[in-house]
Amino acid sequence: MAGTNKQHEMIASGPAVILVEPQLGENIGMVARAMANFGLADLRLVRPRDGWPNEKARATASRADHVIEAARVFDDLAIAVADLNFLFATTARPRDNFKPVRGPSEAVLDLRARVAAGQETGILFGRERWGLTNEEVAMADEIVTFPVNPAFASLNMAQAVLLMAYEWMKAGSEGVAPSSPLLTPASREHLESLMVYLDRVLSDRGYFRTADKKPKMMDNLRALFTRPGFTVEELAVLRGVLASLEKFSPKRPRGSGAPSDG
Repeated sequence: MAGTNKQHEMIASGPAVILVEPQLGENIGMVARAMANFGLADLRLVRPRDGWPNEKARATASRADHVIEAARVFDDLAIAVADLNFLFATTARPRDNFKPVRGPSEAVLDLRARVAAGQETGILFGRERWGLTNEEVAMADEIVTFPVNPAFASLNMAQAVLLMAYEWMKAGSEGVAPSSPLLTPASREHLESLMVYLDRVLSDRGYFRTADKKPKMMDNLRALFTRPGFTVEELAVLRGVLASLEKFSPKRPRGSGAPSDG
């Protein structure tokens, strides 16, 4: 009985593992097995290609039934991560954006501190063939890259999860006790609400000069607001300021550019 209780304690907390459009059930099963090996249990699937539940995933999981049975399926990535205060995105290479880039060991130390402080955290993994889109990476706070051979920088989904899960367990077994953040970052839900609001008010005021530039400009804005780790209270203040400006400022013609263009 004591062993069972200890096992439950090991999987009681830890970052969520979010798989975006995983293709093969076998790969999902190997991810679940890797998670169970190293004490993780919160598996989230975004639009799995072959549907869910999946018997091939269960067969490959090799008795990691608690991970498979508790797995949650989402139609939209934003909904899958809405409750998280902090999110890492894993990529094979650094992206052209403003986000900090960490290695697995450094990233896990940060996650340990956040989980200890009661924050909800997650690690985002991309498709087997081509990983995550720039828009999906933009939803994360920071990026994790793996120190692989640059001549063969090819990790499959299960391998990437295994590396991060191993680092998670190793950091805990080494008795790492990093200092806890004093403030709790806003969840993805709060940040996405702000982005929807900014999209509307900036569009009304002609901030986006041409439609083809808008996606990149919105990605840059999202990176700006996720990088500092805003708290719920800070976002509320910022939104109040913007709402005040919207209320008392005349609308500019569409396509006239940013107000600072004068």
